[in-house]
Amino acid sequence: MGAVADAAITDATRRLIEKEPTVVFVLGGPGSGKGTQCANIVQHFGYTHLSAGDLLRAEIKSGSENGTMIQNMIKEGKIVPSEVTIKLLQNAMLESANNKFLIDGFPRNEENRAAFEAVTKIEPAFVLFFECSEEEMERRLLGRNQGREDDNIETIRKRFKVFMESSIPVVEYYESKGKVCKIDAAKPIEEVFEAVKAVFTTQDAVVVA
Repeated sequence: MGAVADAAITDATRRLIEKEPTVVFVLGGPGSGKGTQCANIVQHFGYTHLSAGDLLRAEIKSGSENGTMIQNMIKEGKIVPSEVTIKLLQNAMLESANNKFLIDGFPRNEENRAAFEAVTKIEPAFVLFFECSEEEMERRLLGRNQGREDDNIETIRKRFKVFMESSIPVVEYYESKGKVCKIDAAKPIEEVFEAVKAVFTTQDAVVVA
């Protein structure tokens, strides 16, 4: 059975490599405005937005055993196993007609990052990192009314703590490779997007070249 699984992974990876996708990791704490800005990037620059959180929540809604496991881990503020999220992301990229992807909220930690690159054989073109204080993110999350089960004060603080401990090392890793573009996400949405546009205009020119 292991050989079959390995063959399936190899085939999916081969097909993904043949697509020659451009991947941008979008990172930022909960409530930093990643989703809003990703929607703007999709509209202006033609990327496909893949939210790791949305893919995981869709899996939860499916009622599968996998979905129940994901739901329990999120409630506890834990990080979902890499292979689960990578499989969802890989399938989404293969099913898309596009070859430019914003991967939002992943990798969440160094193990995620290493596993993603090992499985998909893809390195991001760059990493867009939205910087925002814990106080501002907390204010935004409590103020939004999306009916999210994980939007209560205790869970928000757990999520922020997990983000700082786990995701900042990923940012630092890519920073050491000169691949991080930092955005001040505490500013108004329009100002944030002006900064984002400047990054994508420059980076898209580099990718095309």
